[in-house]
Amino acid sequence: MLTQKSLHSTPVPQPAVRATIADVARAASVSKATVSRFLNHRDKLLTKAIATRVEVAIAALAYSPSPMAQALKRGRSRLIGLVVADVTNPFSVAVLRGAEKACQEAGYLLMLFNLGNDSRRECEAIEALTAYQVEGFILNTLGRDTKAAADAARHGKPVVLVDRRHHGMQADFVSLDNAGAVRLGLGHLMETGYRELLFVSEPVKDVSSREEREAAFLAFVSAAAKDTVALQGNTFESMVDDEQGLDDALRSLRERAGHGLCGVLTSNAVVTLRVVAAMARLGWRLGADMGLVGFDETEWAPYVGPGLSTIAQPTDELGRIAAGCLIERLKGLELPPRQILLSGRLVARGSSLPIAKP
Repeated sequence: MLTQKSLHSTPVPQPAVRATIADVARAASVSKATVSRFLNHRDKLLTKAIATRVEVAIAALAYSPSPMAQALKRGRSRLIGLVVADVTNPFSVAVLRGAEKACQEAGYLLMLFNLGNDSRRECEAIEALTAYQVEGFILNTLGRDTKAAADAARHGKPVVLVDRRHHGMQADFVSLDNAGAVRLGLGHLMETGYRELLFVSEPVKDVSSREEREAAFLAFVSAAAKDTVALQGNTFESMVDDEQGLDDALRSLRERAGHGLCGVLTSNAVVTLRVVAAMARLGWRLGADMGLVGFDETEWAPYVGPGLSTIAQPTDELGRIAAGCLIERLKGLELPPRQILLSGRLVARGSSLPIAKP
């Protein structure tokens, strides 16, 4: 058992203090400028004796220069800022991974700023990342704050937009072909016999990807009606704190379908989980009581119920291309803003395949 005396006499480890260039200069009895010359491989300007003293001091102090400080001296930080609307959205995480790979391969580091779905923080994100001397921005934000777009342009740094457009911002844009992806999902539902459909999304206004998907849904339903296909469709905006509203929307969908098949197209993985949870509350089974196709292929999609049918986005490629476009701009490429749209892929599973009720 430790005594009071032994407790007091036990030495407390002190955190290691990182050596500075000034520490090296003092240990070698030279100026900081001399140490800087040595570190920048300009030791030809130094005598062999002085260079040796600096080298010994660096080794003794285990000194390593700050990569950031060195980069800033050269006028380059090799940092790229990525701003995402919601890091809990699997889409954002997957795009982040793709962008990070491309940045690493090109010798850049990625700095992440998560807005938490608060569009009011977009300007804050731009300013914070600018303070870290990022060389350019990849923005996957809500796109509602026009001032944020102006701030990015004011700093004179290249910007690439992913998934969501910013009104008034002239920048490279990389995204899924939303209209084509919606047609892919709805075509599958229609082919498997669903005739009463519902598009469920988070609030649509001023978020370009949601607006494009909703518009494509309504256009598909309208075109089907002209082709004499008995297809009906409605839209519903799901709020995070309104479970009752979503439950009621699904009940109404089934009532409209009568004895026919009804299906739901969800705008992203976040909404897909809300719909799955609502069906669990209502005691319904995927495929038997209601069909479902959701945007975004996730790791858990095959394991929910009979498996969730999804529209897989090429997220890794989206991230890689966005980072590649930005790095091209950083290297001096001067072209009008580019728009790059990639195709989605249907992954059909049990949630969109009608099955007989027991």
